[in-house]
Amino acid sequence: MPNIKSAKKRVLIGEANNQRNKAYRSALRTAIKKADAAVAANAPDAPEAVKAAVQKIDRAAGKGILHKNTAARKKSALANRLNRTGA
Repeated sequence: MPNIKSAKKRVLIGEANNQRNKAYRSALRTAIKKADAAVAANAPDAPEAVKAAVQKIDRAAGKGILHKNTAARKKSALANRLNRTGA
């Protein structure tokens, strides 16, 4: 545990950021799973689910939670799965 006041503050800030990023990452995974399930079930709302997931992915990349290439890869994979169903 740090002794210097600024170091103590950085530990607290780091923990808060970690919790925020963890929550955002969890919501992102949930959105991607919902989109995958909609595409797999060939649901009529699959394009909307994919669009929502892509927006979450873009937001995560903008906030630095995902690397931009990882975001692009995930978006491409979602779009490919959607296009293969013919929706």
